[in-house]
Amino acid sequence: MKRRGYWLAMMVAAGAVVGLIGCGEEAPTGKAGAPSAPAATSTPAAESTGQAIVDTIKTPLDKSRQVEGTLGKAAEKTADTVKDATP
Repeated sequence: MKRRGYWLAMMVAAGAVVGLIGCGEEAPTGKAGAPSAPAATSTPAAESTGQAIVDTIKTPLDKSRQVEGTLGKAAEKTADTVKDATP
């Protein structure tokens, strides 16, 4: 009885693995992988909106890089202080 349950579990697991691998395949793209639609030309409004989005992301990143540099310098200073204090 245990052997039959083991084989049943193995077959179900194998079917699940095959199903997951099959679901991971990409959909066909058509003629030799050619894009289905040409790229849209950008307008000045789209450009300014895109730049505004980039700026809103870039500003916090720049600030975090500055903080990271300050913390790195503080860590180096602390390490030097500890080296000097040890006999």
